Amino acid sequence: MTALDLSSPVAVVGTGTMGQGIAQVALVAGHPVRLYDTVPGRARDAAEAIGARLDRLVAKDRLTGADRDAARARLKPVDSLADLADCGLVVEAVLERLDVKRQLFGELEEIVAEDCLLATNTSSLSVTAIGGALRHPGRFVGLHFFNPAPLLPLVEVVSGFATDVTSATRAYETARAWGKTPVACADTPGFIVNRIARPFYAEAFAVYEAQAADPATIDAVLRECGGFKMGAFELTDLIGQDVNESVTHSVWQSFFQDVRFTPSLAQRRLVESGRLGRKSRRGWYDYAEGAERPEPHTADKEQPPAHVVAEGGLGPAGELLTLIREAGIQVREEDEDHGTRLVLPSGGQLVLADGQTSAEFRDVVYFDLALDYRAATRIALSAAQDTSPQTLAEATGLFQALGKQVSVIGDVPGMIVARTVARIVDLAHDAVAKGVATEEDIDTAMRLGVNYPLGPFEWDRRLGREFAFDVLDEMHERDPSGRYAPSLALYRHAYAIDKREGTP
Repeated sequence: MTALDLSSPVAVVGTGTMGQGIAQVALVAGHPVRLYDTVPGRARDAAEAIGARLDRLVAKDRLTGADRDAARARLKPVDSLADLADCGLVVEAVLERLDVKRQLFGELEEIVAEDCLLATNTSSLSVTAIGGALRHPGRFVGLHFFNPAPLLPLVEVVSGFATDVTSATRAYETARAWGKTPVACADTPGFIVNRIARPFYAEAFAVYEAQAADPATIDAVLRECGGFKMGAFELTDLIGQDVNESVTHSVWQSFFQDVRFTPSLAQRRLVESGRLGRKSRRGWYDYAEGAERPEPHTADKEQPPAHVVAEGGLGPAGELLTLIREAGIQVREEDEDHGTRLVLPSGGQLVLADGQTSAEFRDVVYFDLALDYRAATRIALSAAQDTSPQTLAEATGLFQALGKQVSVIGDVPGMIVARTVARIVDLAHDAVAKGVATEEDIDTAMRLGVNYPLGPFEWDRRLGREFAFDVLDEMHERDPSGRYAPSLALYRHAYAIDKREGTP
């Protein structure tokens, strides 16, 4: 099955920001495009707005004047659904209400030809439920573009329970012909991106609710240590707290209130107070004119240790040994069977976040997972109240000697980056095991849809197959609510490597 022929008209119903963006994508690709909106005059306004954006593309040398003129000639606002009768594809981008969408597609089915592909751009509703009342639900598919549609490359092509393979394939190839990067997924709550991204927000909020760190510090650690483009607090302020919380709540409800997707009470209170983020000039941060952005907690300067002993290597943090030597600090390596750690001159230990807490041990300081320890500009440390001040000072001085700023947070299992990545990896494995999408498509979706530095399976391969399981298994022991219980898919993934190595 090939992409929709360029001579075939594409209709977009709903002419808000997303509808206009989708229409522009189809238009620039070469299709005749029809715009329809139930509000009189809105389709014509949308056509003018799209024309203005085409003018800006010409001004930026991204489109020729001739191509702009040809595109404008192909763009037609219409006054009734009947004007869409000859379209080969109709994409809906109307209000996120199931009843509204079902009624719309019921009316469209009476108008368009039987081979017309019908698509919804829903981000939170069930594709199966929207198309369930159609006489021919096999031609119904989800085409979830990301905002702004002309700029962001990802399109989730969602197959409902009744969607024909030929329809899904045609939608996929059409999106690709439009210059997008499509990924195929089954109709599951949140699809790929909004399902697997939930821990990025949830774990940051959980650390905050545990009073282990403030939003500015958590965001800085996610950016400067974890390699994420934005922290969870600043990103939800940009998205809109009401929008982000609504998606989280929808996914949670759709999974029958699965504890792994439980919304944040702190975010609920933020929404209830009207602090919705940038659009209301106040969210986690204050955006009023002249307001100062809070600084992350950064430890004072400490003296680095003269030497460290590396026992058992550092696993995913092994690169630190090279960095420590380059900083002129002596490293003595010893093979040990009982763990991986750095022993400081005071006798205290420095351990990569593993899902346990410093309070359980004598003089243990944990350090967080980093995307790239050489490139990271900040490292988070956590210690218990009775951890020796000397041990914490030596740990702080060690990372400062490597050119890192240090943020000391509360004693929470999994810290910030490690718990977040472990949960993302777990949900990704669970999604593959349940037939939602392939590993490759999930990695592509998370890199392009939410700009993650690595896809979940790329993280997994870098960290080692057992890392995410071990972190979550330890966290589950400390919080047996089920929130951190590793999925069966992740258990099988971690156990498979043990079995090949002969571990009973």
